Amino acid sequence: MKVFVDNNLPPDLARGLNALFARDHEVICHRDKFGDTHIADEDWIPALGSEGGWVILSGDLNIARKRPSRELFIRSQLVGFFPRAAVMELPIAKKAARILTVWDKMERIANDVRPGLFELQQRGERFSSL
Repeated sequence: MKVFVDNNLPPDLARGLNALFARDHEVICHRDKFGDTHIADEDWIPALGSEGGWVILSGDLNIARKRPSRELFIRSQLVGFFPRAAVMELPIAKKAARILTVWDKMERIANDVRPGLFELQQRGERFSSL
């Protein structure tokens, strides 16, 4: 699985996940993929969609909830996981632990669904469809 971690989550989270899963997955942060400059959602979403196979881990729920970003995301055939606000407020170690807890389920969903937008809950292994 190729996972893109957007700039609303810490780059160190992406780098840590990449170190853990380097044999089986590629995890890259926004800065390492597109550089330190800001790139609009309207640019990175179709760019990853055209490459194919990307799963997005994003702290920006507006992508999933608001047009035109949502429509662009769906058209780009991406699968996205969006942590709830309560998860986003956690310290990085707890945020990483939360993601690791559901990693296997994220992988199963990403393999079975395209496109899809899912909200990562604070507890359990359930995802809500957005």
